[in-house]
Amino acid sequence: MTPQELRALCLSFNAAVEEFPFNPETSVFKVLGKMFALSSLDGQPLTVNLKCDPEDAVRLRDEYDGLIVPGWHMNKRHWNTVTVGRLPGALVRELVEDSYDLVVAGLPRAERLRLDRP
Repeated sequence: MTPQELRALCLSFNAAVEEFPFNPETSVFKVLGKMFALSSLDGQPLTVNLKCDPEDAVRLRDEYDGLIVPGWHMNKRHWNTVTVGRLPGALVRELVEDSYDLVVAGLPRAERLRLDRP
């Protein structure tokens, strides 16, 4: 997966936006003001921080040793850093979608309902 494909994937979700609150190099993808992905899209290797269920986070770190690690500069229990280019694209897409879904699930009910409307 290329940086452009990762950006397009993150922006394909309902109400997703890209912001640069930290510096011009770090893309932060949010849904209704809540972050679900963070990446330096020009980084080598390309990595992305994604929210993850704590039990799944540990399992993924064990299964993809060195390619999925505790979230860099994030809450290590809830965030993983994923090395994008060295993992199957389908897995990366699934992890990004899971991150988005976890963040949406934590939004107030009224905001979740707004997302479901066309």
